[in-house]
Amino acid sequence: LLTRFLSQVGHEPLPPTIGRNVLGRKVLYLPGFFTYARHIVEVDGKRGLFRGLTPRLISSTLSTITRGSVKKAFPLEDMEHVSNKDDVKTSLRKVVKETSHEMMMQCVSRVVSHPLHVISMRCMVQFVGREVKYSGVFSAIGRIFKEEGILGFFVGLVPHILGDVIFLWCCNLLAHFINTYAVDDNFSQASVIRSYTKFVMGIAVSMLTYPFLLVGDLMAVNNCGLRAGLPPYAPAFASWIHCWRYLSAQGQLFRGSSLLFRRAPIPASFPID
Repeated sequence: LLTRFLSQVGHEPLPPTIGRNVLGRKVLYLPGFFTYARHIVEVDGKRGLFRGLTPRLISSTLSTITRGSVKKAFPLEDMEHVSNKDDVKTSLRKVVKETSHEMMMQCVSRVVSHPLHVISMRCMVQFVGREVKYSGVFSAIGRIFKEEGILGFFVGLVPHILGDVIFLWCCNLLAHFINTYAVDDNFSQASVIRSYTKFVMGIAVSMLTYPFLLVGDLMAVNNCGLRAGLPPYAPAFASWIHCWRYLSAQGQLFRGSSLLFRRAPIPASFPID
């Protein structure tokens, strides 16, 4: 988690290496997950790999509890799962109803858990500037409230929620249409294929929505007094849309999405052929 987030903010303390792609051409690769993790251990010791873990665990726990509470408070009456016997209109209605209910639970849990997510991100990104501004959950809560007010706990929330909503609807609807129109009921393994469709769609759609995750995480640490949230790492963004446009112009909307094979931009003065 720490190595990925440091990659997201653009912290690359190790030089790239020359390798070859599948076509045999020379390319520059940034250090992968294991090399980066080894560097963190050398600088901070093994404990350094667990920066921000406590608020992260609290955030995940709050998210799980909130989802369960919302599900009990607003149960989906007469829950009916999509069946092969349903006609097209009925099955689509069920998918929309289930997805809407799931979206409500996800949005509420995201709002409740986001303040701890912000604290976790800031604890981790202190690795870049060797700061100790955020040293504990309670002290971090007090500092954010004092310096930024209530809104400081919800920076980066909007892109995260948008990513969640787009992910849910795209994943569920694509899986539904593929299972309905692309998988033949006469095929002996049709039920097995249908059981994996949503999982496969989830992997594909997660790549589509990754920029929302990246922008949300960057906004959580932007202009908060930490080195990684200030120039030269990033401008002081006026909004998450400003951040999105900046990353898009730099061709960096998928920065940090890969942990093993990370292509590096080739400087004009660095010939590799």
